[in-house]
Amino acid sequence: MTSVRWSPENGKGIEHLDLDTREPTIVIESVLIGERTECDHGFIYRIECDAQWRVTRVIIKRAGGVTLELLADTHGNWSDGNGRPHDDLKGCIDIDISATPFTNTLPIRRLNLGKNERRVIPVVYIALPAMTTKRVEQAYTCIEPDRLYRYEGITTQYTADLPVDGDGLVIDYPGLFRRLVD
Repeated sequence: MTSVRWSPENGKGIEHLDLDTREPTIVIESVLIGERTECDHGFIYRIECDAQWRVTRVIIKRAGGVTLELLADTHGNWSDGNGRPHDDLKGCIDIDISATPFTNTLPIRRLNLGKNERRVIPVVYIALPAMTTKRVEQAYTCIEPDRLYRYEGITTQYTADLPVDGDGLVIDYPGLFRRLVD
């Protein structure tokens, strides 16, 4: 079990995340507390992945509010918690939750890129606090294996170089999040 904490660089808040990589299921549980776009928030999320880091389930609950649940078959087919298909998310394997740097770990671990290798992928973007989903294109490039990756939001034209630790967890997300010392 690995535990990490991040803080946003703008505004107040903290995320505490526990990562359990014991197979056959990788489980991530996290609590987010803070301010985002002048809105106080508290969220709890759980992500379940198979041994290859492919998302099979994500549940996000807003404190005192709604819950979002998505299920995936690891082949790019998604449904809501009641089994209704999400055809708009077809082809996505990974997710990107807007309020956390953790979800960058999913494609970094799953893609297993070699040095200077770049891959464009579709992902399920989950906007918080709105709890909306949409399919977006992103790219990851391995600059230094197990140490530094370039993230590109194709849709947003945003790029950041992300230093990571040995578990693929972001250490610093320039301008957005910084990892707190354990």
